[in-house]
Amino acid sequence: LCPGSWFLFTQSACGMAAVWQQVLAVDARYNAYRTPTFPQFRTQYIRRRSQLLRENAKCGFEPGLRRQYLRLRSQLLALRYGPLSEQSSFRASSVRSSRTTLDRMEDFDEDPRAQGARGHRRSVSRGSYQLQAQMNRAVYDERPPGSLVPTSVAEASRAMAGDTTLSENYAFAGMHHIFDQHVDSAVPRLQFANDDKHLLACCSLDGTLSIMMLSPPPASVKVTLKGHAGPVTDFAWSLSNDVIVSTSLDGTLRIWNTEDGRCIREVRDPESSELLCCTFQPMNNNLTVVGNSKHHLQVVNISTGKKVKGGSSKLTGRVLSLSFDAPGRILWAGDDRGSIFSFLFDMATGKLTKAKRLVVSEGSSICSISARSWISREARDPSLLVNACVNKLLLYRVVDNEGTLQLKRSFPIQHGSQLVHSIFCPLMSFRQGACVVTGSEDACVYFFDVERNTKAIVNKLQGHGGPVLDVSFNCDESLLASADSTGMVIIWRREQK
Repeated sequence: LCPGSWFLFTQSACGMAAVWQQVLAVDARYNAYRTPTFPQFRTQYIRRRSQLLRENAKCGFEPGLRRQYLRLRSQLLALRYGPLSEQSSFRASSVRSSRTTLDRMEDFDEDPRAQGARGHRRSVSRGSYQLQAQMNRAVYDERPPGSLVPTSVAEASRAMAGDTTLSENYAFAGMHHIFDQHVDSAVPRLQFANDDKHLLACCSLDGTLSIMMLSPPPASVKVTLKGHAGPVTDFAWSLSNDVIVSTSLDGTLRIWNTEDGRCIREVRDPESSELLCCTFQPMNNNLTVVGNSKHHLQVVNISTGKKVKGGSSKLTGRVLSLSFDAPGRILWAGDDRGSIFSFLFDMATGKLTKAKRLVVSEGSSICSISARSWISREARDPSLLVNACVNKLLLYRVVDNEGTLQLKRSFPIQHGSQLVHSIFCPLMSFRQGACVVTGSEDACVYFFDVERNTKAIVNKLQGHGGPVLDVSFNCDESLLASADSTGMVIIWRREQK
């Protein structure tokens, strides 16, 4: 934990989390019952409670008194609003057998011989983007205008999902836990480990990264990664979760052992420029793509620490965001001048070939890019989700093998200057509709149904004290993590029906 943090987890034998966090979690659980005719008051209330509890935590009261206060507070709220049943934090493991991870269903062979070690699988192409676009156009006449998911053929899928609506499925509300080890320094990125429900990492402008364990309770910081001499701007998990790569304004790429927090290797930018973003090549985790402040992209071999010959290119501005398609054939990169470039990636050599450029909005930073092969089971549109400082979340269709983009939908959010990120929901939806989640500068987390032409907001989470910069689901969507500009990380729990 960072030395300046006032809110450390107690180190008692029982290992219970900081009591102020538990008090805030209890208040949050009952928040939906307060002032039913004035819902905006609930946000003000929970923020003020958070502020007061944080200030009280600095006074160093006797832990026994705090625990007694927690018990009394819980009893009073139960008397006032009625008892709430204690629900499991995680969904049953049967969820994963009934729903399929979106990209892997499309892009990986089912033959066990095509799979190597955990997380390292061979890509098997099942058709080009052009063929897929032709298939999409063939069914458009049967869709409502602007629709992504055919409504007439989704009955079987909805039956498999148990007839719950998209709104019910993404009814996140209760705070499962709050982390504040990076308080007073923004947390620009956070991400759950691949295929994991309980392992979460985040990076901070205080120069460190944290790896957190959410189970067994209480949730705790497993290890802190220290070594960068400047703010950490981005990081990525390897597919097998044994390595994290991180970039920093100190001009270095670092490779970390996630088990013990050791820095395995440090790679300095040859131009001594600030490093702003990074991502693994999905089919070859020896290769990492890095973007810097001097407009350059570079493919780096993390096993040797050397640049890949032919694996560099230049954009029109500072490189802020990167995303591969699932097979690793196309790389999209966004800069602070409002452009998204697509590159063709040579799997054999690591060479990058510039293909297409789209100007989203001149001078508006492209903060976040997420690629997805399918949006839902019935909507096989290769898509890109983009945050671009234009007060909108943008959804693009990928129309060919060179990564050409066509705007499909946009959703209003408050986003004008901060580096806000968004994600596709990780699991294949059997329901009508498909969901995306984004942060926002109004301190809220928004869930949008990309199929709805009106009233697209499925859910809105309130509780942060500053702009929400990043969001991440765990692998079965039972938990959602969000991080903000004040250094707060909130873990949200799905409501159990």
